[in-house]
Amino acid sequence: MSEFVLRDDRDGVATLTLNRPEALNALNIPLFAELREHVSAIAEQTDSVGCVVLRGAGRAFSAGNDLKALGDPAPEPYYQAETIDMIEALPQPVIASVRGACYTGALELMLAADLCIAGESAVFCDSHGEWALTPLWGLTQRLPRRIGPLLAREMMYTARRVDAHEAVRIGLANRAVPDGELDETAAAMAAQIAGNSWHTLRADKLLLNEGQNYSYTEGLAFERRTSPGAGPELAERLARFRSKS
Repeated sequence: MSEFVLRDDRDGVATLTLNRPEALNALNIPLFAELREHVSAIAEQTDSVGCVVLRGAGRAFSAGNDLKALGDPAPEPYYQAETIDMIEALPQPVIASVRGACYTGALELMLAADLCIAGESAVFCDSHGEWALTPLWGLTQRLPRRIGPLLAREMMYTARRVDAHEAVRIGLANRAVPDGELDETAAAMAAQIAGNSWHTLRADKLLLNEGQNYSYTEGLAFERRTSPGAGPELAERLARFRSKS
């Protein structure tokens, strides 16, 4: 039986790989079902997973929603959108590692990640307009928050392709690297993140995500009343620092 999403865990990093390379990892219901299962499990594994990498097998992150499967019944009306929401809500930071196509539904999926590393072959595009479709998986909220409303409107209205270097320039991706260095770069960033306090990482993500729901002044107040304070490993980390001094 095919596995449409593969999971690999190493040193506190869980890597999820979309695994329909023959279809450029097009997003269908079986793939979403497996993705949701993995995400649900990772959300409960805060003691063993400190960071998540989301990538695609083969030459593309994902070509987007599987047009051949449009109309296939989902278990729930907003199943795909809610699965993407679950990725955004993971306690752990999520890095999207993107090569090749990242179109439409895949763009919506990528935007649920906290960070994005783009291989030089990466192409980002919202092609809803080419197919007379409309966003339903969070694009109208996440894209303007990532790159600003003016550029979001341009991407959505024109359906033009954005390459890896432009993606970095406009704030859609953190950095662009040669394809041959993509996996290594994403893994190195994930390891660097996972080497920090997981208590702090979870608090940072919560404060950043939830803080966007408030005005500036309200956000400051939210941080002060919500920040959980020092984690249980503070003493150990201070002792290691002092032993090196």
